[in-house]
Amino acid sequence: MTSAYVVWAPTRAEAACLRRGLTAAGEPGVALVPTGAGRQRAERAARDLRAQSGAQSDARPGAPPAVAVAGIAGGLDPSLVPGDVIVATEVRGADRVVTCPSAPLLAARLRRFGLTVRTGPVLSRDHIVTGAERRTLHRTGALAVDMESAWSLAGLPAETPTACVRVIADPATRPLLRPVTVAHLRTALRTLTRVAPALATWGSAIRPRRVLLPSPRSFCAGVERAIHIVERVLEQQGAPVYVRKQIVHNVHVVRRLEALGAVFVEELDEVPDGATVVFSAHGVAPAVRTDASVRGLSVVDATCPLVAKVHSEARRFADRGDTVLFIGHAGHEETEGTIGERPDSTLLVEDLDAARGIEVPDPARVSYLVQTTLAVDEVAEIVDVLHERFESLQAPGSDDICYATTNRQHALRSVADEADLVLVVGSQNSSNSNRLVELADRMGTPAHLIDDAGDIDLAWLTDAGTIAITAGASAPMSLVEETVEAIRGLGPVDLLEREVTTEDIQFTLPKEVRQP
Repeated sequence: MTSAYVVWAPTRAEAACLRRGLTAAGEPGVALVPTGAGRQRAERAARDLRAQSGAQSDARPGAPPAVAVAGIAGGLDPSLVPGDVIVATEVRGADRVVTCPSAPLLAARLRRFGLTVRTGPVLSRDHIVTGAERRTLHRTGALAVDMESAWSLAGLPAETPTACVRVIADPATRPLLRPVTVAHLRTALRTLTRVAPALATWGSAIRPRRVLLPSPRSFCAGVERAIHIVERVLEQQGAPVYVRKQIVHNVHVVRRLEALGAVFVEELDEVPDGATVVFSAHGVAPAVRTDASVRGLSVVDATCPLVAKVHSEARRFADRGDTVLFIGHAGHEETEGTIGERPDSTLLVEDLDAARGIEVPDPARVSYLVQTTLAVDEVAEIVDVLHERFESLQAPGSDDICYATTNRQHALRSVADEADLVLVVGSQNSSNSNRLVELADRMGTPAHLIDDAGDIDLAWLTDAGTIAITAGASAPMSLVEETVEAIRGLGPVDLLEREVTTEDIQFTLPKEVRQP
């Protein structure tokens, strides 16, 4: 689908640099317009565009107009250097603030070109800003200042997709009128040429969309419990509080808890003697508990109760004389913890090939357990093979794959075949999030795992009229909301919630952190 969009550049020099970049990228047909420098020319260009868009609206029903402003700017943040690229999250000036929700998407595309990119507010002023005024404006949180963007974007309908990209030409740390300013200007203009192809991709992604939100998605009860435990220990004892491994597999959760005073370590030898340590939701082997006791560490166990159930089953099966076949992924913390319960009696089965080839001491005494975050379909195939090989194979008393993993897979399955693209919010080391991506791929829908909206490649969205967005059990719901908002910045979104089941499970906190 081709959308109507225009790229504005303040001066002919800036427009020429953008044109070179567009031509080199095979995008010479983009509507690239030099508006002229300064407030008055920017306002006139904006009036002309509004008049033109009104005349064409009947001829292009459903095609949202879009406006991108690109050019050079002055730095307000002292850390910015000539050639750094600023993608505005909002443009302030002209007595209003214009938000640019798609900024994370455009910034991500620019970074793929090897550019140094920052996102944040851009200010517009009707005069050249220097010296003390720059320092004052920087205290507002803005990164850069220009003389056109706010007036170029003012007066557009609120739903208009907008973008603002500015390349730093003169840094905040240097006086403007110096011989080196010419060299800085050339650096900025060369960078502007490299910016142009990303603007073309942004324009190609402009369109109305459906966004499908399968439910349940995001945090499960075990993840909420683990996070709450760390927060509660920090409240009760103060920082630092040590956490063995990531409390849950999500980089945003870890960063937030680090900001509160949590210290994440790989092994207990990084924890000072006598300190408090929290065990992650994925569980630990008995050897780790013994080590903590010998070291005199105060332990708070955040192991998910459903993982603890699998540990209990591993002990029970092994102690009655079974060889335990654990279906899971090597290196995952849950796998290491469960096998560590009875390492001499437990064998790892990672896939179908392993299931077909594994040998046990006594085929009549075999049972199996499952990592809680695996794909339901994949596990069923492996269990079928094991049943064929071992007639006496014993199953756990109830499914090991946790309700949250199963529910999120069923929910995604209900929408994946309607979508052109599936986005799964979750970190790379999140097993259940990766299984969601694999599920969509098996159903024939392209799928990508993203930590947040900044991981989305605009090129994925160009032909995607319907997008399904879900999240693994360790990803905050706020990341889904931010992803939806970023996509909404590319055009109207029809948001459809598809609820498969309601989750109301809650787990109690360990006694060490319960309120008296």
